[in-house]
Amino acid sequence: MKFFTTLLILFTLFLACEKASLYKDLETEVAIGLSKIPSHQIDTSAINTNKDNLIKTPSQSVVFIAGFDEDDNTYYANATAYFKSKKNHVVEGLYSLEEIINWLNKHANDTDYASIQIVSHSNAWRGMSLRGLKDGERITVASMKMTSEKLLQSTLGITDETSIVFHSCGLGDNPELLKELKDIFSMDANPTLTASPYFNVFGGKYADHYLAQPFYIFHPTAQSPGPLQLASEISKTYPNETMDWFNALKTREETTLGTPYSYRFNIPVEWEFEYESADDIPQLNSKESIMDFVSDNDEMAAAMYEMNVPLEKFRWTAKISENTLKIYGKSTVLCVLKPIMDAKDKGNYIFPETSNKTIYATL
Repeated sequence: MKFFTTLLILFTLFLACEKASLYKDLETEVAIGLSKIPSHQIDTSAINTNKDNLIKTPSQSVVFIAGFDEDDNTYYANATAYFKSKKNHVVEGLYSLEEIINWLNKHANDTDYASIQIVSHSNAWRGMSLRGLKDGERITVASMKMTSEKLLQSTLGITDETSIVFHSCGLGDNPELLKELKDIFSMDANPTLTASPYFNVFGGKYADHYLAQPFYIFHPTAQSPGPLQLASEISKTYPNETMDWFNALKTREETTLGTPYSYRFNIPVEWEFEYESADDIPQLNSKESIMDFVSDNDEMAAAMYEMNVPLEKFRWTAKISENTLKIYGKSTVLCVLKPIMDAKDKGNYIFPETSNKTIYATL
């Protein structure tokens, strides 16, 4: 038997960390008026003698909005507005580490950046939406191991004092990937690299940027058992968490400050097998037979194991066209977000200060 297989895993999120931007294909750099800095505030030791004796501006923060929104989602638009309001240098339209590094090197004569911040979607199943190479794959540990050598080059303007911050949901919970990312920027210096294990939420009802802890429950798409059973299941999954799961699952936006809410997204998977003869194609006529087929195939089983979503939480279908077998699965994820509150300032969200080791991981 001869066959070929392709795995496609797609995600559509409707809030927070997999919203995609209204700024697609937009390549805009928003300057912050550095030319208006009074002459007495300019550090004359930073004179660039290699390029017409131009004067470097003082260190500042540059923020790369490394994604674009789709439909009515506004995650990246909200992040853009937030960082502009903080008077950062905002750069849009670059969606890979390769492009970001090239931009930093191109503008190295302008300033030494004390802080480099990158906004990119991320989740536990697909890694980051940011790509390593411009035409490459999304960033995961596996993809970085394959492409890191092509990215390793001197990144000008980065020093031991440089802080690199990724605003990518859950990335701080992945130390292996954090190390891979830090290595890319550490050819000539040892900058710090920081990310939070929590979700980043921009444009909230009570704060322009805050962090939230995620909790997940799954069911086959279009086959929800209902909020009562889902609440019972998620409470067993997180037995040490005290929460009104029923109301959290039914609430789809911030209602009051600090109240948990939820959103949903789908995880579709697809395999395609080509056989030498249609007679060789197995007849998969039930959900159980498809799950058995997936379990018995090493490649498929490994992919599902890595996703860490139970097979029974997918809606499975199989279709045959001539000598090709296609298997489809789709699971709906309900994600409950619990905003992180400030223990010292009760009633308010904790401020997302990257130096706070309780909410950020740093290498």
